[in-house]
Amino acid sequence: MTLTALLEKLSVRFSAPVVQAHCDGPCGVYDPASARIAGEAVLSMTKKLLDLGDSHDTATENTRSRYIAIKEAEAEEAKRQLNILWHDYFKPAHLEDYPELHTTFWNAAKQASACKTSVSVEAATELMTQIEAIHNMFWASKGRDIPWYTAS
Repeated sequence: MTLTALLEKLSVRFSAPVVQAHCDGPCGVYDPASARIAGEAVLSMTKKLLDLGDSHDTATENTRSRYIAIKEAEAEEAKRQLNILWHDYFKPAHLEDYPELHTTFWNAAKQASACKTSVSVEAATELMTQIEAIHNMFWASKGRDIPWYTAS
């Protein structure tokens, strides 16, 4: 018996029930802090990459590779966290209070992508500015005045 056949038999015998939820986060716990932390990592790695300069020795190239990998992953994580807020937390009713909501999120996601394709402090700083705008909309939508801060 092949491994595939065995796995098929096991999945039939021990099948899991089908479950559904109306969103990815039915717990209702949302916070833009995850996007902020990812954005800060993008900005930090961008600065570190620029500080490496033009040296091409092996140690520097290894460090450069690590910084790039972290920057790429964190930019993608920022997009993921922003999309969770956009698609799961914000509802059509929020558009009345925040008519710029869709444009703000769309621009922030595009900015995170721009940070992946460049090594630019300006691009990373702009991403942080856009995440801050989302932070402000999010907390205002909850009727809370939570100040913007950064960890670095």
